[in-house]
Amino acid sequence: MSCLGCYKENTEGYCLNCRKKLFDGKRVSHMLPFKAPQNENLQEYQEQTKRLSISGVQLKYSLRLEDKLLTLTAKGGQYILKPIPPSVIAYPDQAPENEHLTMQIAGQIFKMDTAANALINFEDGQPAYLTRRFDVKADGSKYLQEDFAQLSGKQKKTHGENYKYDGTYEDIGILIKKYVAAYLPVMEVFFRNVFFNYLFSNGDAHLKNFSLIQTDSGDYKLTPTYDLMSTILHTPGETDTALDLFEGDTNTGYYQTYGHHGYPDFMELARRISIIEVRAKRIISEMTSQSDRVINMINNSLLSDEIKSKYLHCYQDKVSRIKVA
Repeated sequence: MSCLGCYKENTEGYCLNCRKKLFDGKRVSHMLPFKAPQNENLQEYQEQTKRLSISGVQLKYSLRLEDKLLTLTAKGGQYILKPIPPSVIAYPDQAPENEHLTMQIAGQIFKMDTAANALINFEDGQPAYLTRRFDVKADGSKYLQEDFAQLSGKQKKTHGENYKYDGTYEDIGILIKKYVAAYLPVMEVFFRNVFFNYLFSNGDAHLKNFSLIQTDSGDYKLTPTYDLMSTILHTPGETDTALDLFEGDTNTGYYQTYGHHGYPDFMELARRISIIEVRAKRIISEMTSQSDRVINMINNSLLSDEIKSKYLHCYQDKVSRIKVA
């Protein structure tokens, strides 16, 4: 069998490297000792995890590791568990592996700093997405973390139901300049993240899916990347990006000609957030020249054959858009 973390051949569920990232090296089973949430046990889930405050519409539950056993918890959570979501979206059973695959592509192929993650199975065999919280310290306390909805002062009460989508990626760049002292390398990380979300059709990379976290030395940096998935597979017809690249980005010559964003638009975003031209070109070139490795990882994933084909088609379509220029 393949490692449920990194896809490498393994016979124990998780390879040693993934066990180190996820569980500090402990041999934790890839099978949870309880069933997936269902009508008869949903109350127990809700009671055990009612304090979880992580935003989002997808069901999320809090776990902690006790000895070598992952258990539901109402406080002191160290992990986030995302089971198969409700069937209000297309292909809900593919969502856990969609997120896992997309995060693994980001980390393994594009060397992005990602939250440690893996697939895990409930005792009844249903898969779920598991990720380790990066805001929790070894002693159980938490690092100060704020997402860009908070940093821009936007919330439902003041900006309405769609407050998470009220802004542009350029706005996030401006806030990075404001709060991060050595912002230039951080800005490149952010730009790479935005471009990745476009290539892999993540139309839900909104203000709350980017965050700053305080380090032990007291300064701020971007958090590891989280919540990456090809959302278009589950919500067909959604926009290519959750936020505009910059104000008026649909009025550019390229967009007016082709009806979607392309190379010139991302170069303009890079210019606006102070990334020098040669560096932006290098990032875009690097991220559009890994097709063989991406195809190989998609084929090795646990997606169904139908969704593998759709996932690959969406990715190749975005790469071709960029290469038109």
